[in-house]
Amino acid sequence: MTTIQVLGTGCKKCASLKANVEAALKELGVEADVQKIEDINEIVKFGVMSTPALAVNGEVKIVGKVATPAEIKAVLPQ
Repeated sequence: MTTIQVLGTGCKKCASLKANVEAALKELGVEADVQKIEDINEIVKFGVMSTPALAVNGEVKIVGKVATPAEIKAVLPQ
């Protein structure tokens, strides 16, 4: 199963990104383990300095913006 990590400290943009991840998964009809990472030390371990960010299976794909469901679908494994 794909693991998706939403990296952010709990801001509105981070919540919006998580909602867009869920929308993208629903549109694709797939399930994934969606994790919200809010601990700044954990976020730094990903090499991320600007949130929100999105990682797929531990690999950072999107940084510093609220990606649309279409952008998220483009970085998910098929």
